[in-house]
Amino acid sequence: MSRILYVEDNDDNVYVLKGRLTRKGHTVIVASDGAQGVAMAAAERPEIILMDLSLPVLDGWEATRRIKAGAATRHIPVIALTAHAMTGDREKALAAGCDDFDTKPVDIERLLGKIQALLGRGGAP
Repeated sequence: MSRILYVEDNDDNVYVLKGRLTRKGHTVIVASDGAQGVAMAAAERPEIILMDLSLPVLDGWEATRRIKAGAATRHIPVIALTAHAMTGDREKALAAGCDDFDTKPVDIERLLGKIQALLGRGGAP
């Protein structure tokens, strides 16, 4: 399937989502803060990035801006994930360079559909 970079600082969220994505055939690598996410995006070159927005060191918005500013990483689709979906958060995430937006708790089928759409692999998950 695909190689996914999941940038998330909550161990429980990592455990659950990484497990679900792995069972669906994806390879998931994890960064625990925004700065590590930027570094891993450049070093690991994942096919897609799932970006929590509330992160230590560097928030998800700024991490996404940096990923999208890098010549080697700007093409990688980023899906923002947040538990605090406030009015304007979707627009703010898209303005920062995110290609899509989803809320937590994650609906795995909906998220898989977004991943497939961004990777140009349409069809059922």
